[in-house]
Amino acid sequence: MALLVLGINHRTASVDVREKVAFAPEELNTAHKHVVMLPDISEAVIVSTCNRSEIYCNLDREIVNDVEARAIATGAILQWLADFHNVDVESLRSSAYQYLDLEAVSHLARVASGLDSLVLGEPQILGQLKSAYAVAIESETTGQHLNRLFQHSFAVAKEVRTQTAIGENAVSVAYAAVSLSTHIFDDLSHCTALLIGAGETIDLVARHLRDKGIKKVIVANRTLARAEALAREFNAEAVMLADIPDCLYRADIVISSTASQLPILGKGVVEDALKRRKRRPMFMVDIAVPRDIEEQVGQLADVYLYTVDDLKEVIVENIKSREAAAVEAQDIVLQQTLRYEELLKSLNAVDTIKQFRDQIEQLKKAELKKAMKKLAKGDDPEQVMQQLASGLANKFAHKPTSFAKKAVTEGRIQALNWINDIFSLDDRTK
Repeated sequence: MALLVLGINHRTASVDVREKVAFAPEELNTAHKHVVMLPDISEAVIVSTCNRSEIYCNLDREIVNDVEARAIATGAILQWLADFHNVDVESLRSSAYQYLDLEAVSHLARVASGLDSLVLGEPQILGQLKSAYAVAIESETTGQHLNRLFQHSFAVAKEVRTQTAIGENAVSVAYAAVSLSTHIFDDLSHCTALLIGAGETIDLVARHLRDKGIKKVIVANRTLARAEALAREFNAEAVMLADIPDCLYRADIVISSTASQLPILGKGVVEDALKRRKRRPMFMVDIAVPRDIEEQVGQLADVYLYTVDDLKEVIVENIKSREAAAVEAQDIVLQQTLRYEELLKSLNAVDTIKQFRDQIEQLKKAELKKAMKKLAKGDDPEQVMQQLASGLANKFAHKPTSFAKKAVTEGRIQALNWINDIFSLDDRTK
């Protein structure tokens, strides 16, 4: 096994850093192909969400036990990540973490189970991981190692969800955003919400707003058809992103989550809306990375602007009910990681046995070929058979004999015991 995970997340990097290395969906295919072109990397899956950017790799077998080679491979990935996003590599180095082999197995299982999320136990990350894995498959950058790893993580996540209460109670970034709005507005039933984007997160936001009693919702999206589809479900109004300046003044609550690489809302547009609102306050949450709302908007006197990082305090209160379940979930991850290790050992044994049998088969074919030639020349069949038997015996015994002699010279008596066990010999080393 030669697994490597390199990444940053909400614990190690601020939103400023995370948004600089976030991958746009249209970049992922190219990015995957770039990674597997780096030295010593044979497989790759890139995971990019609001709270993390991670690269999962399988390294070439030749450098599995070479610490220096692994360090070079890690450095190459980090440098590529910096170059791809045009950022300073040192700024990433201070925020980056890495996991190797079983640590990588455990880490991905924790991520898939929601144990490494900003919101403990949030279910969205599993779908994001499955999407990232699907993109890697489409990019043809996965093989047996990462395929096995990701399928394992999905199975662990399913067990965690089934066997623990980690997914109970509404605790998510979407829920935290809506909960925070109640600190500004006592009664949401009199408020109007503008939701920018139409993905899964905004869908969750809409559901939580409905549960809080909000009556008026506007959904803005780059594609009107998608906005209309979401709007129909929640009896809302659908508009295009270009229409936001015309309807922003009506919004008491603005929650944005798109995949845009550029801000959707600038300070000037919000200032105009505030004038039309006669300075009535606006509550805004920018869940997107990169950010949808310009940072300068937060400087306006009547705007309460929060980013995903600001939601942490709200989230802390919401995760208390999941802490006991998280302990149970961690036990499941640990047990399944140990089982994964046993699986790999068994697969390695099968591979070793196959190689051993293949080698014997090659020896047999070589000796048989020589015997057939001698018989074709008219040599005595009995003598040819004797030579065939002797040739097989000598070649089969050569490597074990050399190994035993070297073991004695080096004082490795245990190695002789292995030979005794393998060939059922009398133990003469005691």
